[in-house]
Amino acid sequence: MTPNQPDFDSAHFRATLGRFATGVTVITTLQPDGKPVGVTISSFNSVSLTPPLVLWSLMQSSHLLPWFTNGQAYVINVLSHQQQDLAMRFARGPSETRYDGLPDLRTAAGTPWLGPDCAAWMECRPHSHHEAGDHVVLIGQVEHCAHGENAPLIYHRGNFNLTPVAGATA
Repeated sequence: MTPNQPDFDSAHFRATLGRFATGVTVITTLQPDGKPVGVTISSFNSVSLTPPLVLWSLMQSSHLLPWFTNGQAYVINVLSHQQQDLAMRFARGPSETRYDGLPDLRTAAGTPWLGPDCAAWMECRPHSHHEAGDHVVLIGQVEHCAHGENAPLIYHRGNFNLTPVAGATA
């Protein structure tokens, strides 16, 4: 490995980013018609303790973007190791059917929530958002949060893992 690559390659960049293990979240909110909707996101991080702020990003081209920037609350569901099926459900397929067959669980404020099997969850109000490349960085102010004892779902090198394996091929 040398730090001087002659040409920039997007696929190589993506593979490089994949070496950073991340937790997996599903961000949930309400559609304008009141139906719950969600999307799988691994670009999540803390920003500030005072005030309590977190960030995540979504592609600018996503039709879901207005639902997360309109001032309405959303929940960041930190998935547990047994929720890989939810990660895949909310990552693929039509957004309007991702909730089909799931229980309609809500926070005390009425925001869609994926339930107590999550490793943690944070209910947020939009604080700000910023265009950055092909994504929008969304900063949320945490209004309520909780965590359980379940181990988190980890995404590393294009796969879900509990323990990243050194030397594994992607």
